[in-house]
Amino acid sequence: MAYAALLSLTQILEQTLHHDYRYLILDEKQQITSLLQKVYSLQEFLEKSSRRICEAIKCLESKIINAAHEAEEIIESHLADRVISESESNDNGSYETFCQTLEDVEKEFDSIDKEAMEIGIKDLQPQTSLPASGSSEPPVSSGMSTMVSLDDDLMEIKDRLTRESLNLETLSIVGMGGIGKTTLARKLYHDDFIVYHFYIRAWVTVSQDYNLREILLGLLDCIKKLTTEMREKSNEKLKQVLYQNLKGMKYLIVLDDVWDTKVWDDVKRTFPNDKNGSRIMLTTRIENVADYANSCPPLHRMHFLNDDESWNLFCDKVFGKDHCPPEFEKIGKKIVKNCRGLPLTVVVIGGLLSKASRTQDYWTNVVENLSSVITSIDEQCSKVLSLSYDHLPYHLKDCFLYMGIFPEDCVICVSILVKLWVAEGILKPVRSKCLEDVAKEHLVDLVDRSLVLVYEHSSNGKIKTLKIHNLLRDLCLREAERKNFFHVIDRSFHGILRDISVQRLSFRRKINYVRYMKLPSLLVVRSFISFEQILQLNFENSWLLRILHADNAKVPRRITKLVNLRYLLGECDANWLLKSIHKLRHLQTLILHSGTGSSFDLPPEIWKMSTLRHVQLRIMNLPNPTCSAIVLQDLQTLSNVRNFKCTEDVLERIPNLRKLGICYENAPTDWGYYCLNNLVRLQKLESLKCLIHVSSPSFLQNLIFPPSLKKVTMTGCFLPWKDMTTIGSLPNLEVLKLKSGAFLGPEWEPKEKEFVQLKYLLMQDINLQDWKADNSHFPRIERLIIKSCHCLMEIPRGIGENPTLELIELHNCSSSLETSAKQIREEQLSFGNEGLQVRIMRRNIREEQLSFGNEGLQVRIMRRNILPFIYSDFAKGLTF
Repeated sequence: MAYAALLSLTQILEQTLHHDYRYLILDEKQQITSLLQKVYSLQEFLEKSSRRICEAIKCLESKIINAAHEAEEIIESHLADRVISESESNDNGSYETFCQTLEDVEKEFDSIDKEAMEIGIKDLQPQTSLPASGSSEPPVSSGMSTMVSLDDDLMEIKDRLTRESLNLETLSIVGMGGIGKTTLARKLYHDDFIVYHFYIRAWVTVSQDYNLREILLGLLDCIKKLTTEMREKSNEKLKQVLYQNLKGMKYLIVLDDVWDTKVWDDVKRTFPNDKNGSRIMLTTRIENVADYANSCPPLHRMHFLNDDESWNLFCDKVFGKDHCPPEFEKIGKKIVKNCRGLPLTVVVIGGLLSKASRTQDYWTNVVENLSSVITSIDEQCSKVLSLSYDHLPYHLKDCFLYMGIFPEDCVICVSILVKLWVAEGILKPVRSKCLEDVAKEHLVDLVDRSLVLVYEHSSNGKIKTLKIHNLLRDLCLREAERKNFFHVIDRSFHGILRDISVQRLSFRRKINYVRYMKLPSLLVVRSFISFEQILQLNFENSWLLRILHADNAKVPRRITKLVNLRYLLGECDANWLLKSIHKLRHLQTLILHSGTGSSFDLPPEIWKMSTLRHVQLRIMNLPNPTCSAIVLQDLQTLSNVRNFKCTEDVLERIPNLRKLGICYENAPTDWGYYCLNNLVRLQKLESLKCLIHVSSPSFLQNLIFPPSLKKVTMTGCFLPWKDMTTIGSLPNLEVLKLKSGAFLGPEWEPKEKEFVQLKYLLMQDINLQDWKADNSHFPRIERLIIKSCHCLMEIPRGIGENPTLELIELHNCSSSLETSAKQIREEQLSFGNEGLQVRIMRRNIREEQLSFGNEGLQVRIMRRNILPFIYSDFAKGLTF
């Protein structure tokens, strides 16, 4: 929170000095510059102290947050007054008040800085870490050792630990807190065959604040009885003793709960490699730690329990050897389902019910209050999961807490999440990287730490959507409420209207009476995020609002009065907003949906909005730049532009564009009018969508693609297949989507040395009949998706021979094409390739999915009405 507050204030101060300087007089600029230096200093202090959590720092963080918020409110309110009045405000009263309040804030930061220096001297000196615990009998925790759902994991790892390889190998087990890593390791450690197989076994629990000496003593204690003399030896001597005791022996070492790669660096040389089949097993929540130590891929990733596994574990904990009484089965399974497959939750709630009154009323109360019951009855869940949060570096803590803003069970769209993080100002800029790339790196880090879960990958293999386990989301909500990071409104405004210090509001339920609210007490609200329909909101007095994410809600009429707005997502059916959009001088993201399907006319002033990063409209008309237009250095996304004219004057003003969507309603007699050959000037363009509503055989002949393109989507067009070479020759193309008659003709035969990097190919509603290709074509293809291509009878056998191919998926295709896919699968199985999957979707049997997996035919029925709530961009045309 404190670090993010400083990052946000830094952005405002820098923005004020660089973009709003004309609204300031000299003394004010000097004061803001001075304050910025103090903020930089505190940032550096927090970065250095990120691994030291002490009461003094916690107290200081609270002061930093309050001071940063106060500074933001003073500066943004003052500038908003001047911007709205379009005056540089020579009013002495206003000037003197602003200078005085800034001076007061500076004094507060001086006091904080002095306190930070004192903490740095006294409390940040090297300290003795909490000792690691070593024992030949790993501790049992809350019944987790009774887990009955680990048989498959147990057999797999036992086989890997005892297989023929004689080299010393390290095997890593990774997964989120409470998922059963330690339980699995413990079962293996005590397994009769493992005990027989390894002459020496040693177990040490490392934990967050590890102490090398305690680790060495813990391992030695498992091997031999520690003497007083041994306890007095130096670390180097202890390493030698440990090495000598393991030398020549076939041993198993377990390093449980490792949080840092440095642990492995410190101990790995103490384990001799006598090529006798010795093994090291390591458990961790952090993927890069697991990967760093692991020497025998793949990592063993712990999975969530399925319904049957959860139920078996629950019954074992609640009823022991007895069966569940029939009258408790229905409600019991509901309780188990709410545990979301996390073993720790099942064990904790099972432990509670095993000791409680066995009545249906009591069990009903438990299922209705599961999260609070778990937290209040057994604090183990909170402690286990809080460790992951506490261990996060400052730059990740607020990114993680932000996940709690989204509704329960929500599938979170990464592209939206990244835009919100950027607009919130909680990311620290990194030289030579745009903020969106920094955000995605943070996201991968959170995934690697098992704090968020990948729900879906995009066609290019990147993370497209996420989910967060409910218990981790509850952790976010508790921490956010405690630190006043955001506030969730489920049903009413009661309690919130009196709290004027709330920074962010998240709406989860439909609130019909909001139309009557002027929100007078929410003057300092910075972010308003709604996931339900809101009839009307009046933000007339909310000058400090930066984020307005109004899903399924109309954009307020007076929105352009919110001059500090950075992010706007909502519904707008007319062009009244865009005529004055330039007044939102700090706007970064503009995403508008039109309920009527009408297009948007961007004003010429759009070319003066220097902070724009993403403009996503259903259909937009982009004006030519005026003589006073500037270069939009930060603009990365522009979609969907009608009749986009690629003149040099336009392209030189969007040099860093990454994603572009263009559409042409009527094919011209001369494509040269649109200067499509100039598109090659966009040297950073990675994704291009082209939609043409009518046949246009000469389209590609007039277009020159930039070589940076990684993803191309073509819709309409009806191009001849011979022109495909223009796309196929792109050196970096990884994803190609051909939709609704993108190409026309019965035959397609790619040329040699085309599509050398292509990994994903989609063909949808294409009239192709004869597709010719061998194994030299598409050498890196991973996924082939064919939808509603009724004329295509066969998939080229050569494509199936590519070792990179992982998936063939057919939707609504001919039985002949289905047979072709099955034959490719069977042929690959005969060659020992079990990695290829074939999925066949047929609309006439309610999206029945036939999955040809490793163990034969599996049938899954997929029904849309039971899929979780999915939150994504408004329209397909906006999704890259």
